[in-house]
Amino acid sequence: MKLATTTADFSRYFDSPEECIKHVVDAGFRYLDMSFYGEAKKDSRFFDADWRSYAKRLREYAQGLGACFVQAHSPGGNPLAYGEQRQLLVDATIRSIEVCEILGIPNTVVHAGWRAGIGKEEYFQENLEFYRLLFPTMERCGVNVLIENSTRANMGENFYFFTGSDMREFLEYAGHERLGACWDTGHANIEGAQYDEILALGDCLKAVHINDNRGEKDEHILPFCGTVNMDEIMHALIDVGFQGSFTFECDSTLRPYDYWLGNRRRFAGDKRLKNAPLDVMQKFEEALFLTGKYILSTYGCSDAE
Repeated sequence: MKLATTTADFSRYFDSPEECIKHVVDAGFRYLDMSFYGEAKKDSRFFDADWRSYAKRLREYAQGLGACFVQAHSPGGNPLAYGEQRQLLVDATIRSIEVCEILGIPNTVVHAGWRAGIGKEEYFQENLEFYRLLFPTMERCGVNVLIENSTRANMGENFYFFTGSDMREFLEYAGHERLGACWDTGHANIEGAQYDEILALGDCLKAVHINDNRGEKDEHILPFCGTVNMDEIMHALIDVGFQGSFTFECDSTLRPYDYWLGNRRRFAGDKRLKNAPLDVMQKFEEALFLTGKYILSTYGCSDAE
């Protein structure tokens, strides 16, 4: 498996994708997960008139560092929250798929939406309506769109994809060859054991988000810092015949001052230690790379060079 991580690892330090890419590569990674997560905004660089040229320069920049893109994450938002922001999210998601084609990315994760008070049948119907808006671009660009599992710790009482079997059922319901699945190990860890759920996805599984937590909140921290059983994950990926990249999404290992799961405790007197400095973050990124190499090499499936 190719060992990859998200460019979002350094998004709190840099607005520039080039800087994020450089620091990821400096840590040892050669395979990249391009994050478009914060790009659902009117002033996004990917809505500029020269967005195609910029995307090509981004690809060439990564190639110049000896790296390449292997997957992506689309802009974040709730496609079942209707209104002006919803249309911006749809437009930004379509544009991110077009950029994926230029970057040579075969798979991009696009979160399903959620809405209070609807059950499984209506949830499937409304999300399929959303994904159908993407089908023409997916087909034209040759890019697969992947749904992702979540956790009740994030979604509360709302229906969502919590199991591999529900994900596969939706994909069979949608019936589009370019729709697939991404399995998030951290989300799943809060829900319980993962082996059977990964096997339930079968050949629908195209990508993974490897991260850890302590079983209560969606923390996105390094493996071995929480309670995810990495032996279980590796056995499941091998037994299901997984062909994708082993992609980390551990961008909250160093928790920021302001965080959606809870802000750092406030102190009125000083803020000099508000966030960890860049050089400390770089060491954590190097540790992430070494951790990935260790996991893959231990199971004899490393392609981490």
